[in-house]
Amino acid sequence: MRPVPAITAAMCAYGRTLAEPRLSPDGEQVAFLAASYGRAQLVVVPAAGGPEQVLTAAPPPRAAPSYGGGCFDWVPGTGELVYVAGDGGLWVVPVDGGAPRALPTRGPAAAPAVSPDGRWVAHVVDGRDVAVVALDGEQWPVRLSVGADFCFDPAWTADGTSVVWHEWDVPDMPWDGGRLLQRAADGSGRPVRVAGGEGVQVQQPRPGPDGRLAYLSDASGWLNVCVDGEHVVAEPAEHGDPSWGPGQRSFCWSPDGTQLAFNRNEAGFGRLCVAPSTRARTGGADAVGVVDVAKGVHGGLSWVGRRLAAVRSGARTPTQLVVYEPDDRAGWRRTVLAHGPVAGFEAAGLSEPEAVTWRGDDGGTVHGRWYRPAAGSVAAGAAPPLITWIHGGPTGQWPVTWNARIAYFTSRGWAVLVPDHRGSTGFGRAYTQALRGRWGELDVADVAAGMRHGAEQGWWDGRRMAVMGGSAGGFTVLHLLAAHPELCAAGVDLYGVADLFDLAETTHRFEAHYLDSLVGPLPEAAARYAERSPVRFAGRITTPLLILQGADDVVVPPAQSAAIADAVRAAGGIVEHHVYPNEGHGWARPETVVDELERVTSFLRRHVLRWRAP
Repeated sequence: MRPVPAITAAMCAYGRTLAEPRLSPDGEQVAFLAASYGRAQLVVVPAAGGPEQVLTAAPPPRAAPSYGGGCFDWVPGTGELVYVAGDGGLWVVPVDGGAPRALPTRGPAAAPAVSPDGRWVAHVVDGRDVAVVALDGEQWPVRLSVGADFCFDPAWTADGTSVVWHEWDVPDMPWDGGRLLQRAADGSGRPVRVAGGEGVQVQQPRPGPDGRLAYLSDASGWLNVCVDGEHVVAEPAEHGDPSWGPGQRSFCWSPDGTQLAFNRNEAGFGRLCVAPSTRARTGGADAVGVVDVAKGVHGGLSWVGRRLAAVRSGARTPTQLVVYEPDDRAGWRRTVLAHGPVAGFEAAGLSEPEAVTWRGDDGGTVHGRWYRPAAGSVAAGAAPPLITWIHGGPTGQWPVTWNARIAYFTSRGWAVLVPDHRGSTGFGRAYTQALRGRWGELDVADVAAGMRHGAEQGWWDGRRMAVMGGSAGGFTVLHLLAAHPELCAAGVDLYGVADLFDLAETTHRFEAHYLDSLVGPLPEAAARYAERSPVRFAGRITTPLLILQGADDVVVPPAQSAAIADAVRAAGGIVEHHVYPNEGHGWARPETVVDELERVTSFLRRHVLRWRAP
């Protein structure tokens, strides 16, 4: 074996997150969010390339994941930006920097959208209302929404007279059903539904420059781009992720309204495409009228003039902020404006994952991707050990974006399986909805089947397989350890759900009714809640288990992880349990990331990197 450049835990922890690139109204600058060490900043860079300029000192903006947003917007004609601070306040800052000024709000703000004339800001208040406030701060906010349980992503019509937004009601989650509403910006009249309805997912309303409304809808069975009720790009691939938060921009209009740019999800791999805004003949990668711009998962799309900005990454491409421009010779010329992770990953011999499928126990097709160990990290002909890494949600997917943690383990000789058990997104509405009432059953069976399938194919060593996951993924990990000890040499539970009754009572408002669809409504489904709660069967877990938990987690309370550890220990099992102070549902501090990776590495070395007795 040749030596492989080491990816250290510190390299994974001390980069920065890039999010929400937005071209200025004249297309000459790109503003974006950069977050590192638990603090976010609003940054501006020339769109043609050049030095970055940090705009915000205090209060700092709210952070966003790389493919999220809803934190700021440009103010046309003024050289200012409106942003949401970490405490939910709404602020205006000059593009040249300086002291920001506050705007009045009725509660924590999100998803600001400035009117075309630069006089008004539509925004979400406390996740449940849409309001409009004057940028001069002289008028108290006017509420536009009426009675919805949740609202996201207000957007202005091109003439500046109306606002369109996304809303839905419980017990639905936004991917179950929702609607797009439109109302006059001054609050006159009543909101009018313009898209969506029961049993149809809609999201990301985007009024075009010619008055037409674009958005994503899964009315065809796939989450595709629509304009005025018609699927412009109708194909068996999805063009957006589930609405776990505001600000997703997986598609956008061209400035003249003749085209739409969108990110196509191809079994977890991404591709940036451009299509005519009138109906294109589609059906695959060679669809007539659809042009490929670049491979890689793209998000935060913003198009002004000839420039199209995005966040871009892939399995071997650390997160970048890029701008594309049409080029007669090259098709689309790409300029990289900023990098997120620290340098050094590119030399580690990383490879692209492979899209794979297998049969579930019921004969259904299950999807996933598996990452081979980095070149030279495993002896020739040897089957590598496996980490099966289960995504959270469970409504979601880990597409092939940059994932430093996966790179860390593949550089150390591990294969990594990322299963998209049924209930995951990316494969159409029916695939996602297949988990209704079956969480803790179908997801567990699908992942176990994938682990067996890969071992039978010789992709990895069936005697050295570990399972790992966070939140909903941790829930599935605990089930796998109890139900399939023959497959699992060890398990890592990161702040995993352990008590469904407690979760239904204590979780945050956004997910308060999530279990109604995943398991069933209470009290009718009480027996299911009991039998599928890991705290009820934790004593059956004999496989070594590592539990890592944040002390300030409001989604999955720390008491749930403690209960699992106590039950496993009382039954004579092997369990390590560590709680990180000042951490929530996931890690914000780089030192926590370093400690997590080092603890997991040590744990897996002791319990997996050895031959297991047959």
